[in-house]
Amino acid sequence: MEWYNKGKNEVLKELNTNLSVGLSEKEAVRRIEEYGKNELEEQAKRSFFAKFAAQFADFLIIILLIAAGVSAFVGEREDAIIILAIVVINAALGIYQEGKAEKSVEALQKLSAPNAKVVREGNLNVVPAADIVPGDVVVLEAGDIIPADLRLFESSNLKIEEASLTGESVPVEKDAKAK
Repeated sequence: MEWYNKGKNEVLKELNTNLSVGLSEKEAVRRIEEYGKNELEEQAKRSFFAKFAAQFADFLIIILLIAAGVSAFVGEREDAIIILAIVVINAALGIYQEGKAEKSVEALQKLSAPNAKVVREGNLNVVPAADIVPGDVVVLEAGDIIPADLRLFESSNLKIEEASLTGESVPVEKDAKAK
């Protein structure tokens, strides 16, 4: 759903929520059951050999391996060696990129906010960030870590530091207008 393109009233209606009352505790529990917790999924760590083997499952890599085999069979050993070298270099780069991606996810998990302020049943409550659900009205103040993917409804001179996500070191100005 492209929430950023929708107006405030349309989003509130679609999520069946209210800015001043928020969700009921019962509805929040129901939505946790429906949508799950607001957490990054833990990926099982794969061994080096599993990562290495996975690099050879790509269709183009299989074609290159067949080409290397055919080249070796017809006596073109140099071509076969060059093709195999390219395949091994590709596998090494793939493993390196996968390792970087795993480290990025771990870094994001460390940056996540442990708690968040939400409006539920008309009261401002502090809840674990993992318990935020679609339709929760989240209240942010200066210095807060953003606890979830949010649609802004109201803001005043809001600037967000997105360096951990985009690498951009300058805070980006945000507002509540649908774009």
